[in-house]
Amino acid sequence: MTPSAASSSPGAPGLDIPEATVAPGGTATTSLTVRNDSDIVEAYTLEVVGDCAAWATVDPPRVSLYPGTSETVTVRLEPPRSPEVRAGEMPLGVRVLPAEHPEAVRVLETTVHVEEFHELRTELAPRRRRGWLRGRYRLAVRNQGNTPVQVGFTPGQAGEELAFAFSPAEPKLEPGESAEVGLRVRTGKPVWFGAPVVWPFTVDTAESGDEEETQPDASAVRAPLDAEFVQIPVFPKWLLAVLAVLIALLLAWFTLVRPAVRSAAKEAATEAVQPRPTLPGEQAGQSPGAGSGAGSGAQPGGQGSGAPSGAGGEGTSTGAGASAGDGTSIGGGTSTGGGQQSSATIDLQTSGGETKAGTYRVPEGSVFGVTDIVVANFQGDEGVLTISFGDRKITTIALETFRNQDYHWVTPIKIPENDTVTVEVTCDKPGTPATGRRAQGCHEVLNVSGVLSRTQR
Repeated sequence: MTPSAASSSPGAPGLDIPEATVAPGGTATTSLTVRNDSDIVEAYTLEVVGDCAAWATVDPPRVSLYPGTSETVTVRLEPPRSPEVRAGEMPLGVRVLPAEHPEAVRVLETTVHVEEFHELRTELAPRRRRGWLRGRYRLAVRNQGNTPVQVGFTPGQAGEELAFAFSPAEPKLEPGESAEVGLRVRTGKPVWFGAPVVWPFTVDTAESGDEEETQPDASAVRAPLDAEFVQIPVFPKWLLAVLAVLIALLLAWFTLVRPAVRSAAKEAATEAVQPRPTLPGEQAGQSPGAGSGAGSGAQPGGQGSGAPSGAGGEGTSTGAGASAGDGTSIGGGTSTGGGQQSSATIDLQTSGGETKAGTYRVPEGSVFGVTDIVVANFQGDEGVLTISFGDRKITTIALETFRNQDYHWVTPIKIPENDTVTVEVTCDKPGTPATGRRAQGCHEVLNVSGVLSRTQR
């Protein structure tokens, strides 16, 4: 560019600076002609001032001129590719300082047109997310260009299994400004079982100016950001193995263990209800030596071996039942060889925290041969129960360990006349009967069975 001539007063240079256009990161030049119109030799120092001073230089920075001569110097413009150098018009000033006449200093100005450039830096973190249905990511965006831009995002995926949402969707950034954008990725349906499913996707950015869309610089072309969402199954693999083991155990229980348990329980119940073996010589409810028919089996004198004095030849007779106090009773039975099967029931109710006893007294002139006792704790009371035959303590039981308990003897335990069968209960805590309401006191029932025989006088 050739500058136009400019006149000047004596001692001042003649100068003119044409306008220039420069791209950030590039180089541009303009020129300045200095002419000495004075009558002495003069030296001039040239210096760039103003906004362009950081990236503009004058070559050469000092010239010496004879009177009436001139020299053209070059102004070199090298703006950096940085957001600090905004696009648009910027003033350029060059100060010319004469050495001999410093009072004639002048500052010449012109305009520099800085071109636009676009550069966007985007980072995606993390690049890999795991989840059942959705994953969250962060996009860090920075405008490295020298002009404001509106940023948009375009997700990409091979299929249509993922949905994308950006917040904010289109941020506006000034030169050098940064922003953080949230990205949410969601799948359409869950994975219930099996291995995790990997969904790769990409995120591309698009930028535009304030008023109209601009094409990005070739040096600012960005490759799409790669990321992936790993969709994990709702139920892990090991759960399938546990379910398979549980099903196998259930099948084994219903097909093998349960039938065996039921069979063993049935056999035990059958064995429990089987009749006790009869004693030697005991036939059809008759005691040994009892007569049958016309005195068969009778001993000399026409009396049965077990019959009381004065009894006839028949070995069986019917006796009346006897009653006892304290809530006990004796049922009638059939005599067998001088005695009859009898039973007594002691129904004992005890208040909480107390001890109480119930008795059955053997009638006078009789002997009670006990063969069976049954204890019932139907409420589930807690405490201690003691059973005694006369002065002999038969057993002591904790109530909470049973609901029904029975004892049997092959050889009867004989209790003489006027002696007692005693049950003593210490009630610690009443239980709950079938009504569902907790009882006010303990309630136990003792049934004692055996042979009641008359003593001979």
